Amino acid sequence: MKKFILAAAVASAVLSPLAAHAARDSVTIAVRLEPPGLDPRTGAAAAISLTTLYNIYEGLTRIGEDSSINPLLADSWTVSDDGKTYTFKLKKGVKFQDGSDFDSSDVKYTFEANAAPDSQVKRKERFTNMESIETPDASTVVIKLKEPNPQLLAQLGEATAVIVDPKSDKTNATDPVGTGPYKFDSWTKGDSLKLSLADTYRDKKDIAIKKVTFRFIGDGTARFAGLLAGDVDAADVPNEMLSSDALKGDFNILVGNTNGETILSTNNAREPLSKLKVRQAIAHAINRKEIIDGAMYGYGTPIGSHFSPQDPDYVDLTGTYPYDPAKSKELLKEAGYPNGLELTLKLPPVEDYARKGGQIVASQLEKAGFKIKIINVDWAQWLDQVYKKKNYDLSIVSHVEPMDIGIYARKGYYFNYDNPKFNEIMARADSAVSMEDRSKLLKEAQKILADDAVNGYLFELPRIIVVRKGLTGVWKDLPLFATDVARMSWSN
Repeated sequence: MKKFILAAAVASAVLSPLAAHAARDSVTIAVRLEPPGLDPRTGAAAAISLTTLYNIYEGLTRIGEDSSINPLLADSWTVSDDGKTYTFKLKKGVKFQDGSDFDSSDVKYTFEANAAPDSQVKRKERFTNMESIETPDASTVVIKLKEPNPQLLAQLGEATAVIVDPKSDKTNATDPVGTGPYKFDSWTKGDSLKLSLADTYRDKKDIAIKKVTFRFIGDGTARFAGLLAGDVDAADVPNEMLSSDALKGDFNILVGNTNGETILSTNNAREPLSKLKVRQAIAHAINRKEIIDGAMYGYGTPIGSHFSPQDPDYVDLTGTYPYDPAKSKELLKEAGYPNGLELTLKLPPVEDYARKGGQIVASQLEKAGFKIKIINVDWAQWLDQVYKKKNYDLSIVSHVEPMDIGIYARKGYYFNYDNPKFNEIMARADSAVSMEDRSKLLKEAQKILADDAVNGYLFELPRIIVVRKGLTGVWKDLPLFATDVARMSWSN
C-alpha cells in the first residue's frame, strides 16, 4: 500500500507544474499541525510558535540556530553583580504592524500582563518573579527580579516573552499584531496561514522573502507529494520516505537536533501509577532502540531523563532501568498486580513518534504483563483531556520547549508529579548565580526524575526537514520551535 501511495505521489509530481519555482520572493512551508490560535504567549501548542515567533512577533532577545542569545528588540543589556537587575537599551524606530510606535511602555505592559492573576501565559512564573519593571525613558527598561534567574536572557527570546501591542492584545489569537518582519494576511482554517512583508518593518530592505505561506498538511505522504509537485518548498516527511530516489537531485535533506524530549507521559496521581514499582515496571519494559528503529527509522537519541543530550549539563541515565521484561513482571507482582494491569494509552495525531511509537510501546508493555488500550485522539482532544483535565493513564508526546525540566516542579502540571525535594533543587537551580552550582543542581534533578521513573523517557526528537534546492537559510537545528523566514532566500 505504501509503495502505491509513493508511486502516486511521484506521478502527480510529473503531471503538476512546478508552481513554487516561479516566485523567487516567496516560500511555502508545510507544517504538520494547524495552530489553535496565533498568540504564542498563551497557547501550549508548538505550532503557534513555529509559525509566528520571529515572523509576526519579536522579543527583547532572539535565539539563533546555534542556541546563541542575540539582540532583537533590545540592542544591549547589562546585568547587576547579584543577578537581580537587568537594564535593557531598546532598539529605536521600531513599529508594530498596526503602525503604533514601540517603546519601553510596551515591554512593561506585556510583562505585567503576563504576570497578572488572570494571565494565561504558560510560563507565568518567569514574569511573577519580576519584582518591578521601570521605564526611565522610552528606550530603557529596568527589570528587578525577586530571585536571580541566570536563564532570563534566553527565556526572553522564547515565544512566551514576545512583546505585544496593548491595543491588539485581546485579539492576537485571531488577528495578531507584533513588531516582526511579517504581517498577518489571512488564516484559512484547515488549509493555510499567509503572511507578507510588513511595510512597518525597520529592516525590510534586507529581507529577500516577501510572502510566506504555511500550509497545514497533517498526512506525511501528502507533504511528500506536495514537495514533488512543487506546491511546497520545505516539509518534514515520514522517515521511511527520506531514502526515496524522488528526493535526489532537487532537494536537500537537513538532519539536526531539537530540544524535544519524547516521553511516555504518566499520570502519577492515578492509583496504579502512583506506585513507584508500577512506574519502574513500565521503565523496565521499554526498549528505546526498538522504538527509535521502528517508529523513527533510526533517527533519534535515547534519553533517560527529561533533558536534552545537546545540553552541556546532560547526564546519560538511560541505564537507570535497563530493558528487562522479566523484571517488569516481577515488579508488577510486587506492586499487587500478579495478573497484569490494564492501562489506557492516549495518542495524539503525530504519525511517527506517537502513533507508530505508541503501537511499539504498547506491544512492549504487554510483553511485560500490562494490558494496554490505545485511544487515538486529535490535538484538541489531547489538550483538553490529557493536558488540561489530566484524564489519562499514559500518553506519548514530545516536549519541545528548551530547558523545560522545571515543568516537573509546576503545581497542577499534567504529570501530577509532586516531589518537594525536586522542587527545592529546581528552585535553587533557577536562582543560582554560579553556573557551576546550577550545573550540579540540574544534574541532581535529572537523576531524581530518572530514579522516580516519573515518565517513560524515550528519545530526543530529531530535526529532519526536506528543502528544495536553492532555498537557503532554513534552520538545520531547532533549539526552539521557530521558522525564521526573514533569514531565508533563494540562491537561484
